[in-house]
Amino acid sequence: MIQTIIQINQTLNTFIWGIPAMVAIIGVGLLLTIRTRFLQVRKFSDAMKNTIGKVFDRKKAQKGSISPFQAVCTALAGTVGTGNIAGVAGAVAIGGPGAVFWMWCSAFLGMCTKFAEVTLAVRYREKSKDGEYVGGPMYYIKNGLSHKWLFLAYAYSILGILTVFGTGNATQVNTIVAAINEALLNMHAVQESQLSSINLILGIIIMGLVAVVLLGGIKRIGRVSERLVPFMAILYIVLGLGVILIHIDRVPHVLASIIVGAFNPQAVTGGTIGSMMIGLRKGVSRGIFSNEAGLGTGSIAHACADTDEPVRQGLFGIFEVFVDTIVICTLTALVILLGNEAITYGAPAGAELTIAGFVSVYGHWVSIFTAVALCCFAFSTTIGWGLYGSRCVEFIGSEKWVKPFLVIYSLVSILGATVNLGLLWDIAETFNGFMIIPNLIALFLLSNKVISLAKEYFKE
Repeated sequence: MIQTIIQINQTLNTFIWGIPAMVAIIGVGLLLTIRTRFLQVRKFSDAMKNTIGKVFDRKKAQKGSISPFQAVCTALAGTVGTGNIAGVAGAVAIGGPGAVFWMWCSAFLGMCTKFAEVTLAVRYREKSKDGEYVGGPMYYIKNGLSHKWLFLAYAYSILGILTVFGTGNATQVNTIVAAINEALLNMHAVQESQLSSINLILGIIIMGLVAVVLLGGIKRIGRVSERLVPFMAILYIVLGLGVILIHIDRVPHVLASIIVGAFNPQAVTGGTIGSMMIGLRKGVSRGIFSNEAGLGTGSIAHACADTDEPVRQGLFGIFEVFVDTIVICTLTALVILLGNEAITYGAPAGAELTIAGFVSVYGHWVSIFTAVALCCFAFSTTIGWGLYGSRCVEFIGSEKWVKPFLVIYSLVSILGATVNLGLLWDIAETFNGFMIIPNLIALFLLSNKVISLAKEYFKE
């Protein structure tokens, strides 16, 4: 039975992340980039001022909304997760160093894609009966396109609900317990035979924390994200920069291997990886898994922002992809390539490859810090995706379904802590691919609206 599921998933995954998907993802990103005249380059300084400049802005948001900075932190909470650590490691191991180059390319185009998603989400959002702003791909499909496209909004929501339990919860919690387990074993604090009981306890604790945050509503989610995201990002960046400084003499060689490996992987991997398409697929798919540009989920958080300017909030989307992929994913890739003398290319790998890069420089004690970073990354993602799932449930059903969904979503944390989830990672990647289809169609059809909103805003 399991083997059949694996084969079906492999077939679907190959199709959804094959050449047609690459053409669609890159094509829509390129279309938006050209039509906005490379807005992610022209307005990059505006995006930085609009985001970093808001760090110390403590202006209270109106009822039913969160501040623009809390919105970007909530969106980053959903995107900056284990994809930045385990996802990048998997892309490098299977696709070679060249996968990092294609990740950069997808991020460059993804900045404009995310800008369009966020702008449309704020423009076409609604207010719920409780007075909260609700928005995202399902709402800009419903309110921005004609009635005949409504089926796409429901398709997106259904796929979103199916995806959140794996991508947003079980795989993230599994990463948390794996990181804690490795830290405890490295410190010789526990025996391996005790891990199953510890994992169950950890699962129950995480379940309680997830439930407390999510059931507290959008305000509490915003407050937790605003504090957690900057802390975890700074901690991880500092540790990553330390590895780079120690191996600064090897950085030019590693950067060269990324460029060469993108077009001639055999030259870098010793012939283990012979296809440029493998690196392209892994780089783009894991890049999207990490920054969610094209997936549309991040725009659900941005739609909650207390702002009347869709385009101004859209600039936060550019910042989000930049931090997630260009900064954090690149740091992870450099830690892996600098800190591991021998990488077995062509074989699956996960967070252990990233941790090994840190351990090679700092020693085993650093596993405590990497465990903390991984826990923060994964927990913040679990919170962010809980919000996304609740919005999808609300769109299909009604607000009364949201709390039962969040209770079930929280309980899945126990499953994620106690079960081996290797297959679930692959299934999650496949569902992510299917979610992209209705969103990319909507972005293509609404591209004229994005252009007109941008022109109007920057003209004023």
